[in-house]
Amino acid sequence: MTDKLKLKELERRIDEVLFYVWDPIGVSDTPAARGEYSSYTITILKCVLDEDIKKIAVQLGEIESSSMGLTTNETKNLEIAELLIDFNYAVEEGLK
Repeated sequence: MTDKLKLKELERRIDEVLFYVWDPIGVSDTPAARGEYSSYTITILKCVLDEDIKKIAVQLGEIESSSMGLTTNETKNLEIAELLIDFNYAVEEGLK
């Protein structure tokens, strides 16, 4: 993916998925916490561009355990990884 607008759209979608769907610390119902996971977006974006579901899930688990001190939720992380790959495809194809 080389189109800057598509990359920006994918980045936005990743940020939204991390906050509203992944949300390992449970803050998605708090508007003031909207930027809570934004610092992880670029790291996850790089994994998504590699189109490697396992790599994305492992990275999410690494964030949960190393950065947040939580137990890794492998099942949810795989589901999120699959969703992000779907979004990557949708953005690349120009789908809404």
